[in-house]
Formats: sequence, C-alpha cells, structure tokens
Amino acid sequence: MQLPVVNMRRTGEKISALREARGLTVRQLQRLLGFATPQTIYKWQHGETLPTIDNLVALSAILEVPISEILVTDND
Repeated sequence: MQLPVVNMRRTGEKISALREARGLTVRQLQRLLGFATPQTIYKWQHGETLPTIDNLVALSAILEVPISEILVTDND
C-alpha cells in the first residue's frame, strides 16, 4: 500500500485559489488567522511550508471547505 504524500506546491496553489474564490486578500486572511505578518500565508501559497493542523482547521472554516479539499496529495 502506498501512503499519500502531501504535495506542498500544489497545496499552496490550492490555498491561493480557494482564498481568491472567497474574495479574500492575503492581508484579510492574515487578520482572520491572527498573524502579525502575511509571510506565513505567502510561504503556504508558494509551497515552502504547510499550515499546522490548527491552522488547517481554521482555514477550513474560513474558506468553507473540508480540510481534504485544501490538501493536495501526489495521488490526486
């Protein structure tokens, strides 16, 4: 059995697309998540890092999609 592996680049692209579809800017998302700066969100969107579990839960609520729709695996 091959376990799924999260594709950081494609997940970042998905976060960006979902954010834009909700009509949110990076700064608005930053404020909603309580971040001091937008760098974390830019790192997610560029596939440099992944959101932590608690941030995934918050993103899911803000973007109104299940977590499984945010994460993109190499098997997708």
